[in-house]
Amino acid sequence: MSTPSNGNSRSNRNRIANEQRLAALGEAIDQRSGRASRPAPRGRRGGRGGSRGRRRVIISLVVVGALIFGVVGGGYLYAQWRFSNITKITNNAEQPLKGPAFNIMVLGQDSGIGLTAAQAAKTGRNSVSGARSDVVKIVHVNPTTGTISMISIPRDTMVTMMADQSVFGTYNRINAAFNGAPGISGPALVAKTITANFGIPINYTVVVSFAGMINIATAVGGVYLDFKYLARDPYSQLNITHTGCQLVTGFQALALVRSRHYYWQNSGHTPWPKGGNNWALSTLNRTGWFYDGTSDFGRIERQNAFLRALVNRLKTETNVLKLNSVLSALPQGLTIDSKMTLNWLISLGLRFKGVGANSIATYTLPTDSKVINGADMLVAQQPTTQQLLVNTFGNELTAPTNPAPNAALQSVQPPIVYATTTTVPKHSTTSGKSSKHHKPVATTTTTSPTAVQYYYNPSPCTPKY
Repeated sequence: MSTPSNGNSRSNRNRIANEQRLAALGEAIDQRSGRASRPAPRGRRGGRGGSRGRRRVIISLVVVGALIFGVVGGGYLYAQWRFSNITKITNNAEQPLKGPAFNIMVLGQDSGIGLTAAQAAKTGRNSVSGARSDVVKIVHVNPTTGTISMISIPRDTMVTMMADQSVFGTYNRINAAFNGAPGISGPALVAKTITANFGIPINYTVVVSFAGMINIATAVGGVYLDFKYLARDPYSQLNITHTGCQLVTGFQALALVRSRHYYWQNSGHTPWPKGGNNWALSTLNRTGWFYDGTSDFGRIERQNAFLRALVNRLKTETNVLKLNSVLSALPQGLTIDSKMTLNWLISLGLRFKGVGANSIATYTLPTDSKVINGADMLVAQQPTTQQLLVNTFGNELTAPTNPAPNAALQSVQPPIVYATTTTVPKHSTTSGKSSKHHKPVATTTTTSPTAVQYYYNPSPCTPKY
């Protein structure tokens, strides 16, 4: 292996010095604009990177941080101007920070705002009214340990409603909370609902729409995903016509992360039957197309795969013109917390630049199925749910004021559990920390469908040129 040349060493020193100057410049601009500066997160520097490299889109803080880190070399002032055009939101239901770790609530909104007429027709969002949030993710970032965890809450999870119970009932699906109520906006009501039901403090908010998904995927030039089988979703309009590692961009990226009626082709050559959108599942199965019956759980897995591929794309992108197009597309369909300054995001990007996409631990809230008034619902599974929350959030977790209902539709406090080592299946991407100070009340397994990569779903890949 050859040793680095003096030119490379000089380049590295200049890059590090430039990063420090950019951070200092951001601090000065924040002070001049009258904003209180936000100290960079404390803790150890990011660890070694892996060998490879959050209406429904997933843009998490790590994605934004990685993006900003890639852009800083192109000019901080230009990035500041672009950043100022991103829509900001003030969420009065957020909780104050208690330490260096924090939680970002990422919501995918199925609004038709920003879509073309053709795109709106394909998504069924010809009207911009009645927006919902079928994607609810909590991204837990711990700068001290250099770890990122993400918990997805399925859209059909039953929660105690915190407003308009005369309209939505005492208990309803969590995605109903986004509709809002008099005196409280959609994201604020969702944050209030999550904290009241599960004791998870929300510190920051990110909301992404259908248009935001399309714009970001197009701006980065698409993401690379490996499809081992052909795939279709007649509802989201997903249509993958060949197998292998391939570029997914634009509307197809949106169709993938929206897909809840996912079909995969086992033989690899049987055509999609004419009129197949209305065929019975058994008929499709006989023609070689198989149905993923996991519904929202499968969609969450595909969303996480797309997120990882997006992070990989942003971390390796060095083309300044492409990064400029990404930054230009961010204001279109993305809303971020007003407390998120560019200087703060740059600091996080630098802190976590060595964290690979595969290092992000992903979980889905453990639930049990229940039929209520003829409709399929999900209720939090205990004590598994509480064990996952304790393992992830630790002493940040608070006692729920309005606990989520159990299978008997009773709002009761969750069981007392202590942090314990999680048991994860083969091929899992999750991880857990153990505590030596307390003996757990019950040994549980905090895994989820997203911990296992189902063989027919796509996965991030690196193209061979």
